[in-house]
Amino acid sequence: MTAIDTLPPLREVIATHQLSARKSLGQNFLLDLNLTAKIARQAGDLSHCDVLEIGPGPGGLTRGLLAEGARRVLAVEKDGRCIPALAEIADAYPNRLQVIEGDALEVNPLEHLTPPIRVAANLPYNIGTELLVRWLTPKQWPPFWQSLTLMFQREVAERIVALPGTKKYGRLALLAQWRAEPNIVLSLPPGAFTPPPKVSSAVVHLTALPEPRFPADAGMLNKVVAAAFNQRRKMLRSALKSVSPDIEDHLKEAGIPPTERAEQVSLEGFCALARSLEPQI
Repeated sequence: MTAIDTLPPLREVIATHQLSARKSLGQNFLLDLNLTAKIARQAGDLSHCDVLEIGPGPGGLTRGLLAEGARRVLAVEKDGRCIPALAEIADAYPNRLQVIEGDALEVNPLEHLTPPIRVAANLPYNIGTELLVRWLTPKQWPPFWQSLTLMFQREVAERIVALPGTKKYGRLALLAQWRAEPNIVLSLPPGAFTPPPKVSSAVVHLTALPEPRFPADAGMLNKVVAAAFNQRRKMLRSALKSVSPDIEDHLKEAGIPPTERAEQVSLEGFCALARSLEPQI
């Protein structure tokens, strides 16, 4: 195994700083630096980009991003135990790594980043989908990011790329495919992590589209698909009653039979429904 930099192996870093992974923070550490560099390469040419990383932990992916030439990395870490280990990486890569100790759901990264910006992260499992939805549903588009290269549980990754009519098709697929081009680019077995999770993981690369595939208000579309798939076994006229008392009229206006179920409706259909509902809200 070749070294990607002059810093100590991650097992040594973890032992030195006593960084046992915490389940409460959704932590599973990747220790193979060649693998973290491979993940970093999935984000593309980073030499002219700032990169946002969430949950760097002991810094495996951070080192991969820097070794692969990222112009600058902003790492947001909630676990204060990891800050000294990340500081050592910052010293090894002068002026290229900024570390913020804080909650990624509360930190505004745009105060610290210069476009063009890409996001690359082994996301903590407990906030991964919430962050993804936030990044996909800003009011203004294009977003602050050019691409997202994110690690999820394999099941979540498959939901992001799922097609209509399949069991995994749902809110994440619709929101991701509405404004981005998502692809699973790498699969990882549980044994790649410490501690090993119970399930496999996968890296999803999402490239922002210049414009959404179909016009719709982001907030309304998110509300509609969340309600529709929260009761996916019900017909849409029942599942969406909470959205509008006149939902059957709006379904007909959007060209969707009221007796359809959510997994049978295309992205174009949901966008049409969101546009029909928008004046009411």
